[in-house]
Amino acid sequence: MEQIRITIEQWCQMCGISTSLSVYSADIVLVLSALFLSWLSFILCHRIVLPLTVRITEKTQAEWDDVLLNPHTLKKACMIVPAIVIWMLIPHIFYRYPVMELILERVTSIYITLVSTKLGLAIINSIRELDADHRSARHQYMLTFCGVLKIIVIFFAVIAIVSIVIDRSPLHLLAGLGATSAVLMLVFKDTISGLVAGIRLTSNDMLHKGDWITVSKAGVNGVVDDITLTTVKVRNFDNTTVTITPQTLVDESFQNWNTMTQGEGRRVARRVYIDFRSIRRFDLDLRQRVMRNHYLDKKFVTMDEITDDNINLTTFRRYVDRYLATLPEINTDMLYMVRQLDSTPTGLPLEFYFFLHEKSWKSYENIMDDILEQLYVAMRDFGLHVFQYNNIR
Repeated sequence: MEQIRITIEQWCQMCGISTSLSVYSADIVLVLSALFLSWLSFILCHRIVLPLTVRITEKTQAEWDDVLLNPHTLKKACMIVPAIVIWMLIPHIFYRYPVMELILERVTSIYITLVSTKLGLAIINSIRELDADHRSARHQYMLTFCGVLKIIVIFFAVIAIVSIVIDRSPLHLLAGLGATSAVLMLVFKDTISGLVAGIRLTSNDMLHKGDWITVSKAGVNGVVDDITLTTVKVRNFDNTTVTITPQTLVDESFQNWNTMTQGEGRRVARRVYIDFRSIRRFDLDLRQRVMRNHYLDKKFVTMDEITDDNINLTTFRRYVDRYLATLPEINTDMLYMVRQLDSTPTGLPLEFYFFLHEKSWKSYENIMDDILEQLYVAMRDFGLHVFQYNNIR
């Protein structure tokens, strides 16, 4: 490099430039040359090395290299090369200007540290995608592990930058952190508690990405979009996003509908309140009404069940039980029934309890409504009335 400097100065003097100006001219030429070499190294990495690496990884049978050596990560690596070239050339160009040399070396070192940190974080984000099954417990462990790695990378990056600025060894800074451990524990309190809570959630198989959960106190009713060390992001069904901490889910109860979506049926438990004044024995008019609506022809009730000794509510419950058993939308292998609950001042609660094969929200609601509407109409055929305030029949 010194020989190149001398040659440039001689050329400048041959062009009629004075000796003092030729020294500065040589410095300017060397600076421009360093910038050109830095730009050239970036172009070579970005235009040649990056596409070549991507093509090689695409041809291999392994999947991990496609994930880790993706274009986004390689672009971060390309940003480091020009800075390294500048950092290597600074001592040879600015040795006559110690202050400028020191400032540029520190600025370049800080830049290399920052870009290296971004590269490390990009690689960690790529590691998260190694497990394609986003709902598996292993993937949740991977998320937690990557979160810890990010904290470690950022922590050491901050230590390295501070050591560069104050010109001290990073080991001295690490040794002095023992006295400030209490402060660090306070700063990272949420992160540490989130880490512990996240491990509990994943180890006990309580929560996965894509689960439908409900947390009444937090106004959460939607699908889990993302799980990190400190937050669980949920997209509600009204398209709002709610963020809660893993610690909240561990400390308080929450409802996970995942077992329902993976099960054999989705439950329907709907109550209606029967007006006590409409519960009575069968008479001729009520018997004719049941016969006129073909309940006997369809074998939902028998002739013995509509005699004068029978109660209309009893016969209606038996009708509902048989009617539900004939519907293909209902999973009859699971429990289905009609039952009375404790009486209330607003009537006698009658609960329809069954499971539908359909579990998707819209179809489930439509099928459930069709069945219940049929039962509401049938109630009047049996002389039963739903309790209402200011009830007018």
